[in-house]
Amino acid sequence: MERLSAPTLCLYRFTYSTAGSGANPDEIKIRRLKLGWFIVIVVIFLALAPLWHFAPSKTQRKQARLRERAALDGLFVELRDLPVPPAQLQRMAPVDRQVVYYGCRLRPSRAAPEKRCAWYREASDWLSRPPRQALPEIAGKMPESVLAIDLGPTSCGLYWREDGDEDLVRDLARELTEWRDELTPARV
Repeated sequence: MERLSAPTLCLYRFTYSTAGSGANPDEIKIRRLKLGWFIVIVVIFLALAPLWHFAPSKTQRKQARLRERAALDGLFVELRDLPVPPAQLQRMAPVDRQVVYYGCRLRPSRAAPEKRCAWYREASDWLSRPPRQALPEIAGKMPESVLAIDLGPTSCGLYWREDGDEDLVRDLARELTEWRDELTPARV
């Protein structure tokens, strides 16, 4: 006897099990055709199912819109560690440590800061990370979702959890560019 593959054997059994029930040959062909299409559809579904995991979630689409808005407004976006004291940073979980940084590049200038200064929010107060520096005026304009602000030799920016909408990003970009203009005025 000839050896049959599993799908052929399944169709063979299906055909002969229905044949004994008094079904006419046309009904048997139609049933075989339906079963064949059902198997094809299941195989296609199983092949495409893993691709659905690559579709972005609602949260990921929102983050992409916010980051695109920031880029259009002249900011750059990075993941950075919060600028808190090292002892406090080590106590934090890795997911809390890495925060989104929206930055604005400073213009080349002799007035640009040589060292990095950072201010972070603890409860409702702003604390300076050593070396102690006076709190910049921009800190008072920041919403509660901003966790820290930063000023380095090449950029100024803020750390936040992206709790807001595109209008908030536009406002933050405006505040950061104004701060940059105060720090490094444009040459005429």
